[in-house]
Amino acid sequence: MKTIVTIAIALAAAVLPAAAYTELPPADGKVPNLSGMHDFDFIAGKWRTHHRRLKERLAGSHDWVEFDGTQDAQLILGGAGNADDNVLNLPGGSYRGYTIRAYDPKTATWRIWWLDGRYPDGAMDPPVVGHFEHGVGTFYADDTFEEKPVRVRFIWKNLSHTRSHWEQAFSADGGKSWETNWTTDFERIE
Repeated sequence: MKTIVTIAIALAAAVLPAAAYTELPPADGKVPNLSGMHDFDFIAGKWRTHHRRLKERLAGSHDWVEFDGTQDAQLILGGAGNADDNVLNLPGGSYRGYTIRAYDPKTATWRIWWLDGRYPDGAMDPPVVGHFEHGVGTFYADDTFEEKPVRVRFIWKNLSHTRSHWEQAFSADGGKSWETNWTTDFERIE
């Protein structure tokens, strides 16, 4: 429990400046860039999800596992963030995951963290960071996969009030080539 509280405090500290900009002028007199703050507003609500995940990542696999799930998302921090609770119904059993997204008006970028319910130590993946351009959101992070460094990319596209699409890709060569290893299609329930 202490780890989860520590994570919550750290995330609140990371997004507090963004939330403060929605209510008070900044003390330094600089106008924050709020142009992308509402890019994820579409995500609020309940969604049916259909996932496709490679059986093996970075192994030349072309075999996919398909499964369904749900997502329940809400806006937080006056619109400067959002969070969603996910149920993923893998063939071998279901698990939950939680996403937290926060907008940084200083850099006009979003940070996205993932908390995997299968790992109760409370560790979160490093945040992917990026922004939307022409209706497509692209986000990157450096991480590890099977103890090897990888570059991670998330892409959000085909966004609407009723449907959207997300995909994850890994690069083992610093971003020269990418392997898409997970896709999710969202259909609004309510």
